[in-house]
Amino acid sequence: MNVTTQKLDIIHWVTELTDHATLGLLGSIKERSTRRQDWWNTLSVAEQASIEQGLLDVADGNLTPHSEVKKRYEHWLDN
Repeated sequence: MNVTTQKLDIIHWVTELTDHATLGLLGSIKERSTRRQDWWNTLSVAEQASIEQGLLDVADGNLTPHSEVKKRYEHWLDN
């Protein structure tokens, strides 16, 4: 079943629904999906810039191995 056929099938099913609980659930799903934001848009400009810089660092190979970071901060680890 292709997407268009599936959508039409769901539309037909919804138009014939009489169950208030199911209609309420579908209404809740619709409301949540229209309110949902991309998490990226909830970040500040500074946070977005920091993430973008981190991605550029990764792409450029500017990385510090985990073992080196662990050595630097081992005095804070519980042993």
